[in-house]
Amino acid sequence: MEKTGYGLLMNYLSTGEPIKTTNQIYINQTTIIINEILERILIIMSNLKNINSINMFMGASTKQGQDIATRSRKIVKSLIDEKTQHLKPEERSIIERIVHSTADPEYAEITRISDDFVDSSLESIQSGGDILTDITMVKAGINGYSGNIKCYINHEKTLKIAKKEEITRAAAAMRVAAVEGFNGIVVIGNSPTALFEALKLIKNNYMDAKSVIGVPVGFVAAAESKEALEETDIPYLITRGPKGGTPVAVAAINSLINLDNK
Repeated sequence: MEKTGYGLLMNYLSTGEPIKTTNQIYINQTTIIINEILERILIIMSNLKNINSINMFMGASTKQGQDIATRSRKIVKSLIDEKTQHLKPEERSIIERIVHSTADPEYAEITRISDDFVDSSLESIQSGGDILTDITMVKAGINGYSGNIKCYINHEKTLKIAKKEEITRAAAAMRVAAVEGFNGIVVIGNSPTALFEALKLIKNNYMDAKSVIGVPVGFVAAAESKEALEETDIPYLITRGPKGGTPVAVAAINSLINLDNK
């Protein structure tokens, strides 16, 4: 007994078995169902596009949220305008988001962005390049990106390398990413050792990084790792000194994604 159009479609989706029937009615039923599914997908995609097109500063989508975000944005701008007036509009937007996320205007002074950082990063995003993070918390904060967001901190290979080489898991994770063929933007929000390892891998052509957001936080090697990045020819965003962390890293990469969605 031949399946109905719906049954044929479900069978195809679950098994991959080609739709074969001599009954034109069932073929028509299947076609109608497929068209309905495609139409619903297009509606969902359209709604998502409309949501992205709203002025969603820091994720605000409701009127109340947008009003709060607008007021907050005005306050941030009043605090950092003079310190960022020499920057490109895209760079100012990134720093504005960092200050908003941290409630710390000092980031307008300590954030450094290479001349080619924005263009190189946006090129990677537009081409669907990967985003690599040092820890899962940074990965969890990234939104609105359709490409792959990778973190190998808990990967089985990472644990083995860290134990064998007696290095941090964050550093070992960079090695795993290189072996896995990572190509895209590196986002380091916590671990100086991960940043040092990424720089070594990039220098020796083991890792293809289009840009690096290097903002590890802390008093041990954080500032030194960022200084090391600043001295390379890799497109970069850093925060000088011990300040940095997950909120800064997430704000920077999400700002880039938002720039691409505009």
